[in-house]
Amino acid sequence: MGHDEIPWQDVLFEGFEVLVTAALHGVCGLVVRLTGRSCAGVCPSCGQASARVHDRYERRLQDLPLTGRGVRILLSVRRFVCAEQSCSRRTFAEQIPGLTSPYARCTDRLGELLDRIALALAGRAGARMATALGLTAGRMGLLNRVRAMPDPLYDTPRVLGVDDFATKRGQSYSTVITNGETHQVIDVLPGRDAGPLTRWLTDHPGIEVICRDRSGAYAEAARAGAPHAQQVADRFHLWQNLGQAVEKCVTAHRDQLSAITPPPKRETTAQEADGAPRSAVSDTAPAGRLAERARAHHALVHGLLSEGMGLRAITRHLGWGRHTVRRYARAARWQDAVTGRHARTSRLDVHRADLQRRIDATDGAITVKELCAELTAQGRPVPYTSLRDWARSRLEWPAAQARPPAPPSVRKVTGWLTRRPSSLDEDEHQQLKAVLNACPELARAHQLVRDFGDMLTQQTGVLLPAWIEDATAANLPGLTGFARGLTGDLDAVTAGLTLRWSSGGTEGAVNRIKKIKRQLYGRAEFELLRKLILLQ
Repeated sequence: MGHDEIPWQDVLFEGFEVLVTAALHGVCGLVVRLTGRSCAGVCPSCGQASARVHDRYERRLQDLPLTGRGVRILLSVRRFVCAEQSCSRRTFAEQIPGLTSPYARCTDRLGELLDRIALALAGRAGARMATALGLTAGRMGLLNRVRAMPDPLYDTPRVLGVDDFATKRGQSYSTVITNGETHQVIDVLPGRDAGPLTRWLTDHPGIEVICRDRSGAYAEAARAGAPHAQQVADRFHLWQNLGQAVEKCVTAHRDQLSAITPPPKRETTAQEADGAPRSAVSDTAPAGRLAERARAHHALVHGLLSEGMGLRAITRHLGWGRHTVRRYARAARWQDAVTGRHARTSRLDVHRADLQRRIDATDGAITVKELCAELTAQGRPVPYTSLRDWARSRLEWPAAQARPPAPPSVRKVTGWLTRRPSSLDEDEHQQLKAVLNACPELARAHQLVRDFGDMLTQQTGVLLPAWIEDATAANLPGLTGFARGLTGDLDAVTAGLTLRWSSGGTEGAVNRIKKIKRQLYGRAEFELLRKLILLQ
């Protein structure tokens, strides 16, 4: 295939004078030929210059695309013989700083772009993005670039955050370590046992504060690896554990909840919302999506009538049939328009008297399916679906008895006890009051929860021993065990309720890790996942 030669100017790369010639191909894009003209090369091992040429070869380098076309550089490279006899390297190839790297098949600037794509999108998504940009990059090539990147270097932080996350939920977990002040991820360790964290803390002395959850393995690792560091139990996990204890307490008293009948909620009907008096509304008023649509159409037609529009103008404006517009216009209420539509005669009206007597005789216990079977047995078969729709609007059925409101569930009562009082509405306050009046044990649990919440928000951890004594003396299921469990980690819990440090930044890092896991679809090994977490 023919091509046009385009002469380029000489380019100087830090002492390397390079002759550039470009060839524009119709399909392949732009091919650039570079020939180095430096007088000598520098050995990368010993740093000695050498002008003795051993041989020459050609490198093919992919570069950034130009105007949507791919660019490939054909670089003529010389290999020099090292003049230093004691050097272990006998020959070496010349490099152009800022353009080439050893063993690379692309230029340095293209490599930086591919590194960014690999970190942001990982394998398959990164390969699709590279193709859209006019680059050639496979998914495994991008992941291998991530594996080859060096780990970022961080100074040992003063405040450390430690938490676990699932690499395979329910089966394998890992540990993430963050800087408690900047919330940056410092390292990721395999597993959530005490051993890896202990070795990491031993290799990084100088940590003063360790924020962690209430895991016994992390507490043991902190005592062994950083015995002088102040351990801080996270407030979020403390409140979460308290909520679990409250749920156990409510579950133990669920028999008393079954006797509580919450006050029924008064619901405003659609007719009352329209302003119609309750005496004018029939008990058998239609309901459902069709009724909602009829109400909206009735209001729309009467609104246009009030603006002075005629029926023909409304018909043209809405695009409806003139009979439909006339029906809504003549109806004083939207119910009249609906019932008027259903007032048409039906071939099933001949069965009305017999079917109504059967319904009255059984006090509404008979079903439409049974009525259809009886008509068929009498030699008067009718389609079931037609009879069902007709019976709903034409026959009178006894009103079903309203079910009494169900007692509050365990989860709902637990939420009332552990939520802020300001977040409860008036109805929830009334139901919570009824629960506390019916069960003195839950009233005591409610007071303990409020006291613990005050300690947590006001950071008054000095009151924790007195609270533990009160909770232990109350002898409540769940809460008493929670209070006794705090004594085994009293110093860390007291620090968590007193100091300003928490694991909030670490929890945010765990959420970002979940996003990275979704990019890899759970098929990446631990080392690749660790690289992406540290470098993103």
